[in-house]
Amino acid sequence: MGASTTPNPLSISILLLLITILAATATATAFNLGKEKTTHLHFYFHDIVTGPDPTTVRVAAANSSDNSATFFGALVMIDDPLTAGPDIRSKLIGRAEGLYGFASKEEVALGMTFNFVFLEGEFEGSTLAVLGRNTILKSPREMAVVGGTGAFRFKEEERGEARGFTRAKT
Repeated sequence: MGASTTPNPLSISILLLLITILAATATATAFNLGKEKTTHLHFYFHDIVTGPDPTTVRVAAANSSDNSATFFGALVMIDDPLTAGPDIRSKLIGRAEGLYGFASKEEVALGMTFNFVFLEGEFEGSTLAVLGRNTILKSPREMAVVGGTGAFRFKEEERGEARGFTRAKT
């Protein structure tokens, strides 16, 4: 198959517009420890659910999941590429590794827990832990950043740790 400039129509790509990590917001303010550090990241999250090399695998489901309009009860593991641009072939900067479950009987909503694993650049070797509800048919939506490692880990001397939110748009 020859090179193509169009994205794979069998992939679903989720654009993470902005990730904001607020370091020591409450602590810095309450104890007058100085200015908090804020980091803004912008990248693309590709959740590929079909095709020859999917990045998602359904690992469990309730007996009723396939008959549910919202896939309620299905659980999926992910190892999704994070890229610098919207094209899946753009520069790989990391992976989103974790799981999500279809968590609502009323709408397509995922309960997600995963790590952004950074593979290069300023944050190489660092991770951000994300947890939250993702109503994938709505835009934009937010999930919580609840911690991190490496550049985003708790640092006693700075009184800070990774926390904040992701803002996603499909």
